[in-house]
Amino acid sequence: MSKTGSLPALYRQAARARRISLIAESYRLLLGASLVDSGPETVQALWELPAVVVAHGTEPDPVFFFGNASALAAFECTVMEFTTMASRLSAEAPLRAERQALLERVTANGFIEDYAGVRISRSGRRFAVEKAIVWNLIDDQGSYHGQAATFTL
Repeated sequence: MSKTGSLPALYRQAARARRISLIAESYRLLLGASLVDSGPETVQALWELPAVVVAHGTEPDPVFFFGNASALAAFECTVMEFTTMASRLSAEAPLRAERQALLERVTANGFIEDYAGVRISRSGRRFAVEKAIVWNLIDDQGSYHGQAATFTL
């Protein structure tokens, strides 16, 4: 067992694992670098990564579908709590213009490498995020599947 614990059963489900693998694939495609090694252990590698990694889907009010062990510790959540939470609830409410500017930058560039803000854990603890990378989740046909982010604390 790793120091981060074993991979949650939810993340081992085939459809969910394919979706989680898209986090690493899109990062490589858009940023030209590897977040983790690709292959059959991609989901496990993302789970164990010391940096926080989160991803949400394309719902009208996007919901997280992945948070690695570092993310769950930072946000003080279980896997089930995190994967049923609207991503907007993890952050201080941004100003409308700032939020729109962020979305436009990610849309225009596919990613940004300089996001900064304040996040809120389940217990209400606030923590600063600096130099976060936010990128679009794109499959090999170019279809959009949401966004992911990574940062260190």
